[in-house]
Amino acid sequence: MIAHINIGSNIGDRLGAISRAVARVLSLSDLKAGRFSPPVHSHPQGFSSPNDFINVGVEIATSLSPGELLHTLQKIEKQISPAPHRDNNGNYIDRTIDIDIIYIDDLVIDTPELKIPHPRMSLREFVLRPVNYLSPDWLHPIYNLTAAQMLQNLKI
Repeated sequence: MIAHINIGSNIGDRLGAISRAVARVLSLSDLKAGRFSPPVHSHPQGFSSPNDFINVGVEIATSLSPGELLHTLQKIEKQISPAPHRDNNGNYIDRTIDIDIIYIDDLVIDTPELKIPHPRMSLREFVLRPVNYLSPDWLHPIYNLTAAQMLQNLKI
């Protein structure tokens, strides 16, 4: 299976944290090497902060199940920074590292623990640009749109 993962950071040594995360995610690939996108800079979404994000998309071939991949990525996040992504009220906050599964092939998963494709990917330029760079022919299995088409819908 091909998994597309988005890695972001908006505090601390952003590029250092992303580089460590990219290396660890690439090490999960069943192929000799996975692929990653150029960085995308963006303002925080879902919360206010003066700290902009840097995001990178990573694609790997994996034989891990979606649940195993999720748990492995969560471990990588905690190894890089154990700080939470939300405050005590459940609101997003600044973070050293954030790793999300964006899609795995054309799977559709909707469980309390895991939603694939990522439910807000079509609204996020910082997710769509790396997907478009790495897999311009990938079609969203629900919307039947490419990343380029979803970017056009954002009217950026």
